[in-house]
Amino acid sequence: MNGTEDHWAKALRSHWGLDARLTRLDGEYDLNFLVHAKNGQDYVLKVMRVDCQPELVDLQIKALDHLATSAPGLPFPKVFPSLDGLELPSIGDEQGQPRLVWLLEYLSGRCYADAKPKTTDLILKLGRVLGATDRALEQFSHNGLNRSDFKWDLVQASWIRRKLDIITNADRREILQDIVRDFTRISGQLNRLPKQAIHNDANDYNILVQGELSERRSVSGLIDLGDMCAAPRVCELAIAGAYVVLDHPKPERALASLVQGYHAANRLCAEEIDLVWPLLRMRLAVSIVNSTLMAAEHPDDPYVTISQAPAWRFLESDNVNEGLMSARLRAACGLPVVDGAERILAYLNAHRGHFAKMFEVDLNEAPMGSLSVENSTWPQNPFHMPLDEAARVGEEFGEGFWLGYYNEPRLIYTEPGFRKGPWKASDRRTVHLAVDVFAPAGTVLHAPVSGRVEAVENRTAHLDYGGVVILHHETPEGDPFYTLYGHLDSEACARLKPGDPVAQGAAFARLGNPSQNGGWAPHVHFQLALTTDGMQTDWPGVGDPDELDLWHAVCPNPAALLNLSDEKVFYRPTDKLSVLQNRQAHFGGNLSLTYDDPVMLVRGWKHHLFDEWGRPYLDAYNNVPHVGHAHPRIQLVAADQLKRMNSNTRYLHPAQTAFAEKLLSKLPDQFEVCYFVNSGSEANELALRLARAHTGAKGIVTPDHGYHGNTNAAVAISAYKFNKPRGVGKANWVELVEVADDYRGSFRRDDPVRAAKFADLVDPAIASLKQKGHGLSAFIAETFPSVGGQIIPPSGYLSAVYEKVRVAGGVCIADEVQTGLGRLGEFYFGFEHQQALPDVVVMGKPIGNGHPLGVVVTTREIAESFDNGIEFFSTFGGSTLSCRIGKEVLDIVDDEGLQENASLMGARLKDGLINLQDGFSQIGDVRGMGLFLGVELVNLDGTEGTEICGYVKNRMRDHRILIGSEGPKDNILKIRPPLTIGAEDVDMILWAMRNVLSEIGDYVPAATCDHDHHHAGCSCC
Repeated sequence: MNGTEDHWAKALRSHWGLDARLTRLDGEYDLNFLVHAKNGQDYVLKVMRVDCQPELVDLQIKALDHLATSAPGLPFPKVFPSLDGLELPSIGDEQGQPRLVWLLEYLSGRCYADAKPKTTDLILKLGRVLGATDRALEQFSHNGLNRSDFKWDLVQASWIRRKLDIITNADRREILQDIVRDFTRISGQLNRLPKQAIHNDANDYNILVQGELSERRSVSGLIDLGDMCAAPRVCELAIAGAYVVLDHPKPERALASLVQGYHAANRLCAEEIDLVWPLLRMRLAVSIVNSTLMAAEHPDDPYVTISQAPAWRFLESDNVNEGLMSARLRAACGLPVVDGAERILAYLNAHRGHFAKMFEVDLNEAPMGSLSVENSTWPQNPFHMPLDEAARVGEEFGEGFWLGYYNEPRLIYTEPGFRKGPWKASDRRTVHLAVDVFAPAGTVLHAPVSGRVEAVENRTAHLDYGGVVILHHETPEGDPFYTLYGHLDSEACARLKPGDPVAQGAAFARLGNPSQNGGWAPHVHFQLALTTDGMQTDWPGVGDPDELDLWHAVCPNPAALLNLSDEKVFYRPTDKLSVLQNRQAHFGGNLSLTYDDPVMLVRGWKHHLFDEWGRPYLDAYNNVPHVGHAHPRIQLVAADQLKRMNSNTRYLHPAQTAFAEKLLSKLPDQFEVCYFVNSGSEANELALRLARAHTGAKGIVTPDHGYHGNTNAAVAISAYKFNKPRGVGKANWVELVEVADDYRGSFRRDDPVRAAKFADLVDPAIASLKQKGHGLSAFIAETFPSVGGQIIPPSGYLSAVYEKVRVAGGVCIADEVQTGLGRLGEFYFGFEHQQALPDVVVMGKPIGNGHPLGVVVTTREIAESFDNGIEFFSTFGGSTLSCRIGKEVLDIVDDEGLQENASLMGARLKDGLINLQDGFSQIGDVRGMGLFLGVELVNLDGTEGTEICGYVKNRMRDHRILIGSEGPKDNILKIRPPLTIGAEDVDMILWAMRNVLSEIGDYVPAATCDHDHHHAGCSCC
């Protein structure tokens, strides 16, 4: 400790009786020390500046004492009195000047500014803490609360009006002038609200957060009460909100979560909620003006103006719909989105059954037709729907009247305008906020209730509304509401104009045909809205599934106006929680689920998947849909064959030989014989039988942590399974060799002969099998070990192993389930990279693109050894359907250039990951080729980053990207998407990976005890 720290350590000992080591903390005016006391506790010692007013510190101490008594569960530090009972003793400094000194409890956690990610769950908790704090402070009083001319009191914030000329940029000055005008407009309301003690400075450096990686984040501290004052409690919320929204990717949701949390702990009224947004903006304006004034006084301090950057980014962005903000915040609190909303809904419900018919038919008799993600396959491509397809949507429900659901998630909204981000897998608006009535073009519409034309437009863009009319209505009490009618005959646009009256029951429009209504099958999109604020005439006809609390409140179910029950037209997707519970009830506990929060996927297209709400996910994990999910050519082949017949290999069919010939054309000439089975597991089981029939031996050599399937024999050679804690263990006839991992294995990349050294490990394994009397039947390996960690063996390894195996009389089996069929880009099969020639090649999952299919290919000589007079037969292996699908997959790889795409996109992705490695120490290794890639994540000390990997995998899922993890310590990200993946998708993976890795910081895993060298705090001790 230096002289200052030593002086105050002595003062601490004499006044508080604590022996401690002091470390200086940052402080703008005062001295602050972190106290590490010998009693094992940490404290904060605060030494106030010489001219500090005692009343200011007394205010903070009394407030903390009040909170400790009235709300002891809140995360505020306790104040520790000195040995003589004083909470704020005066103690001389090194120069003998008296200083006010107080001792506080140290609260653990990192400041909110450094906490990542800033989830809505964390922000909700922050809102609850602030709400509970203000509720506890309602009864607190102190003379120091009434601070006149206090620049940080939002009620007094109009002082900045006189200072706006300090902002030299005219555009920015105009933004602040608008904010001040809005503040002036609401000042009367603000001043009428009751005042109470508030913290008044819940900025991102005064909030502490605890929780590492996948742990739930919580607010562990709210500190620095130096800006306390008396003000309306909504000011507390607005000040915190001003920091919560800055640089948040979803600022509207963040603010709504904060307000929702506050309201849960301290109920707000609608009038207060409406003030949050203008007060939030005013707080940012005050901060900007204040820092600009400080910059003028301290021109050499760049931090003063740099700190403005987040505020300007927010104020200058167009990412927030200000017009809808009050409705959004009210909805988050469960309050009516507009004044009178409850009266409007009561009026509609009371008159249900008595509104004029919209059509000359009773819609109660009309059937419902579902276009949902689950129940419909419209459109084929969820990212683009051509007009000829849109004009046929729902044709399966017939040409008469039928109804489309409200609250139904659909994939028919394909255009980029429905995305809420730059990527195909960005948030997307999918949930229908109206009721559709499908009927023949030209069908006349009648107004269900009287009103006047609010707007009429002809929107001719691709799959827009075409003719659209909005009517303004009022309840008998004068509460306004609105109805929208989309996809009309555009003739209404020439006939109607805003202000025109429309009587109840009056015919005012007709359904348009596809050339008039935006390109759709004829129908009306009928939508109700309780407000047009923030929407005007551009209503969103579909909403984000994660914002339905808002959109259900703004655009409620319009069933009453159609004289229908709400339940008839309200769509309810399958409940994910119910499916999970039923799965747990009906399936074995060892059937695993990926992710802490599992996804329920119901549709797919190419390399994207969709959940029950239509949320898109980029599939960077599933190698089974080799040529992409829901490939139309495979659909057609499967449907065509199922219309004909589906039989087995006991009967001749040209599809069988066509598939075999196509497959053999991709292999070296020595391969002549194919066996078709149902899976990779069955294929590997058969490969073992072939080897044993050919050699007469039983013993198997295989790399450690391999996986070859779930049959008895396949599990017996899969160390990934049998070496689990409750696994069956290694069979006597199996010998394991070390995986040829030159990143973490026994021989590293700086060893030029590492391939030979890894290969030499086979020799003692072969000798052991022979000594035990099993002999050597085969060496079997995933050509590039996948579950072992996406390993690429050093060049020459496999050819050297094969040579040793053949000398010992064994058969060489290449398990190409993970690597074959062009995934590697430069090579069609992994053994080609190794310049090795196996005797048996096994293929599985990807060759059927999801259809159950496996293949074993071998030489004529081995096949003849297996042909011992006992029939080999697999009922569904080699079925006509399977053969046609298998050949079609191989043809698609060729026809669509997917092997080349794997090479190009794999290189783009690998290069990007290597660039990320330069900036993030958590990436220990990037390896792989083509679209078979692994990213090894490590701790700061280079050990396997298992917890980091689990966190990254789950956070990538939060970013709508599906990836897997593998390796003996489960610390390797496995990236192996369908071969259709494109450049935009690769860039999304890299963007998300950078964001997620930046959240990790300097994480160090908790110490674990090995019982030989106990660490501090070990519970074993």
